[in-house]
Amino acid sequence: MADTGDVVDAADAIHGTVRGSAPVPLSVLDLVTVGAGSTAHASLRTSVDIARLAEARGYHRHWVAEHHSMPGVASSSPAVILAHLAAHTSRIRLGSGGVMLPNHAPLAIAEQFGTLEALAPGRIDLGLGRAPGTDGRTATALRGGGRLDEGAEDFPRQLAELTRFLDDDFPDGHPYARVHAVPGPVQGPAARPPLWLLGSSGFSAALAGQLGLPFAYAHHFSAAGTIPALELYRQSFRPSAVLAEPYALIGVSALAADTEEAARAQVLTGALSMLRLRSGRPGLVPTPQEAAAYSFSSLEREFVDSWLANVVYGTPGAVRDGLDALVKRTGADELMLTATGHSGAARLRSYGLVADAYGMPVEGAGPA
Repeated sequence: MADTGDVVDAADAIHGTVRGSAPVPLSVLDLVTVGAGSTAHASLRTSVDIARLAEARGYHRHWVAEHHSMPGVASSSPAVILAHLAAHTSRIRLGSGGVMLPNHAPLAIAEQFGTLEALAPGRIDLGLGRAPGTDGRTATALRGGGRLDEGAEDFPRQLAELTRFLDDDFPDGHPYARVHAVPGPVQGPAARPPLWLLGSSGFSAALAGQLGLPFAYAHHFSAAGTIPALELYRQSFRPSAVLAEPYALIGVSALAADTEEAARAQVLTGALSMLRLRSGRPGLVPTPQEAAAYSFSSLEREFVDSWLANVVYGTPGAVRDGLDALVKRTGADELMLTATGHSGAARLRSYGLVADAYGMPVEGAGPA
């Protein structure tokens, strides 16, 4: 059991700092999207640019999400991307939003994130989800024949095993008592990344609350369940060595541009990309010209309108107002913004415009 000093340190690794006039700490969720006519190489370079900008402007953390078999997303290997981002930044927290634990052996994740912690001490978050991050066929290919019986229902057991590997504290007599995740505590006193549970339903919300862990909710693709999930998390919360009180962030699809028309042109490409994904036709994120020319059926238009209703987009002032309203409505402790669209330059500019709208600091200009 951690002592009081450890509780403070753990909480400090979780709680963000409000910058400028933002209502809560702001962070970045990076899907490393690949637009038509572009490449994964270009998208990963954009991720570095976004991480550097986020660090310079006072965003609290930059997370990368695990997805598989999606041509429009280049983030199948979060740990690899995070190591690259760590080499190009110096202060911003970096983490997974998230690693889909059922796809991996807990020991492998413990070693990957132990390595990241050794590379960037005190800057790594380990966010965990229980969905596959892909379709069932791809999940089968990922896990191999020996682990096909492990699904989302095994998540609590997998989480407990991962935690034991991170802490190197399997009890005597356990089959893994002499198995050590390295880098890790077996090599000497070592910090470890704080664990976050991610979710788009009540399951992870309740589990995070029961374990006293921070919780991240996927509002950007499951907005209808946001408030019920956050309420369940808070109701279920039990103080722990990690947190004395609940701490919840929500992922928000948000894009700012110089004009509302320019912002809508970008977010419409993301909506069409999601429509194709949900229809079993995943591909590269279409261009604004392709999205504008697409002939939507009535059902497709209904889906797109519903999707865009939960995206905060427009001029910087409009995005600021929308984010402020979202915080008031949900009581979220932190907002994690994902700027989805065809253009990497537009996504990068969006994070800068949002920071400007809130008067967030510019590196070297002193504190906000």
